[in-house]
Amino acid sequence: MAPAGSCIDHSEAGKVAQRMSLDGVLNVNKPDGWTSHDVVQRIRSGLGIQKVGHAGTLDPHATGVLPVLIGKGTKVAQYLLGWEKEYGAVLQLGQRTDTQDAWGTVLQESPVESLTEDSIRAVFTKFQGSIQQVPPMYSAMKIGGQPLYKKARKGETVDRPAKTVVIHHLEIQRIDIPDVAFRVVCSKGTYVRTLCEDIGNLLHVGGHLKWLQRRRVGPIHVDQALDVEALLGGLEFSNLDGAFLGLDQALDGFPAVEVDGDDARKVLHGNAISWDRVDNSCLESNVSPRGDNMVRVKQKDGQLLALGRGPVFQAGKAGPVLAIETVFA
Repeated sequence: MAPAGSCIDHSEAGKVAQRMSLDGVLNVNKPDGWTSHDVVQRIRSGLGIQKVGHAGTLDPHATGVLPVLIGKGTKVAQYLLGWEKEYGAVLQLGQRTDTQDAWGTVLQESPVESLTEDSIRAVFTKFQGSIQQVPPMYSAMKIGGQPLYKKARKGETVDRPAKTVVIHHLEIQRIDIPDVAFRVVCSKGTYVRTLCEDIGNLLHVGGHLKWLQRRRVGPIHVDQALDVEALLGGLEFSNLDGAFLGLDQALDGFPAVEVDGDDARKVLHGNAISWDRVDNSCLESNVSPRGDNMVRVKQKDGQLLALGRGPVFQAGKAGPVLAIETVFA
């Protein structure tokens, strides 16, 4: 469990953080037993920064990369949730639990003596590419406005629609029956717990997640992640390379366009501007009426001003425009 308090004096860490004007994404290594909310609360109080959030919840017993959003970084959560994720995991075969992991109640046990490495590997190959997953009852997914886990704690079960997720890479690293250690690279919305149960079910013995570490979220890697207490103790503020992404770095998956002068001022007020006034030399010229061309909007001096979509058509506009979604400056 996350400790209720700490003997570390966090005042100096907070002063350093304020001097650095942190706006972006901190790469934090979430400890076992902490909720993602625990980490956010500890950093908020320890650094004295009010605007703190996270992008992508980790279960309490999972460890590894938790992207913590600082300052204006809290504005970009929705744009980062689509980052590809990589996990290291251990599947335990022969037991099915109500939570699909090792911390739930065992619902069924099956003998595993008949399992072979070849049969296990053959089933793993069936979970590559686009697959269908039914979200677990013990999850934060909402149905009827209420998180599923609240219904599950009351003993309720509700129908959940299957969702398409993508398994980009699935690699077995070790087989020591009943345990199977593996690495998975997957799309957003993938439940590794459910992947474990589905593999166990296809092997006719059941299975659950025994151990999980998130090793990567987009460009953020666990080997560069900061320990929470070391961060709050001010031990690592002088060396944040790889552990902190400014807003521009965090969003560099989106192409950039430039504006200047009066147009920059309009952008800062959230106003759309004519596309022919935008320096968009790095973009293709296709116009999307759907407005799915997300771009970073920068000033000529390189300062990130906003996120927008363009070129798009808007009602009442004679031609394509740059529509502003989120202003940073």
